Amino acid sequence: MNDDLRFMQEALKEARDAAAEGEIPIGAVVVSRGRVIARGHNMTERLQDATAHAEMIAITAATEAIGGKYLEECTLYVTVEPCPMCAAAMHWSQLGRLVYGAADPKRGYSLFTPSLLHPKTEVLSGPLSEECSALVSDFFKERRK
Repeated sequence: MNDDLRFMQEALKEARDAAAEGEIPIGAVVVSRGRVIARGHNMTERLQDATAHAEMIAITAATEAIGGKYLEECTLYVTVEPCPMCAAAMHWSQLGRLVYGAADPKRGYSLFTPSLLHPKTEVLSGPLSEECSALVSDFFKERRK
């Protein structure tokens, strides 16, 4: 299994943890030099904080882990395309690389031009997209019953 799939599996574990807590199942991990240095999943309900997205939790933990505010040597793996708020946080942290599973055609950062990401941030979309998308879809189907 290549590294992108392996680390996306780690993000999916975080998403499942979010679902188990009644949160929208989105998970993220930040990787530096081949190892996970930070993890996060949605905590908006638990913290009663609209900004407590998986990416924001992971970015904060990653900057603490490396002892600085810039993540240019890091890759953030997230199960769903980041929203504009999270993309802007990635911009300010100068994230080196973003890998996301499922696109978010209604709320994703890619709806905005120019891009909200830092110009040097590399982006890969699609690893495990079906699994990432199904996790969110199933969560909302269950909620609507």
